[in-house]
Amino acid sequence: MSANAILLPMLVLAGWTMIIWLWMYATRLPAMGRAGIDGTKMVGSTGKSLRDDLVAAGEVKASWVADNYNHLMEQPTIFYATALALALLEAGSGLAVQLAWGYAALRILHSLVQILSNRVVVRFAVFALASLCLFGLVGLALMAAAG
Repeated sequence: MSANAILLPMLVLAGWTMIIWLWMYATRLPAMGRAGIDGTKMVGSTGKSLRDDLVAAGEVKASWVADNYNHLMEQPTIFYATALALALLEAGSGLAVQLAWGYAALRILHSLVQILSNRVVVRFAVFALASLCLFGLVGLALMAAAG
């Protein structure tokens, strides 16, 4: 197995993030219309204020997709950096690839839980398992870098 094998799960998660971006706008724009929010008249608004307006208008599920997109911009940045480091260190195979696939799969599952049901206890359990995969990846990268 190539040391670059770790790049595939990394790119799958990046691709999934772009799917969530599309899903976010496919749900948010119609929700804004139903809520009577005219995006062309918004000046200086933040994501939080838009979320609050959508929730107040009963469009909470549209905000779940946006929340998930934001979550995919947080912890996965550590995953991307670590996967790239492992590939550059020629240590992106074996256990590292298994952990990377585990992380990517669990983050996709996390997205689906958050967007479709948003059961916090389930979402947290999936997040915690993904985090364990990420801890393992970071540990492997540190060991590889230390030589």
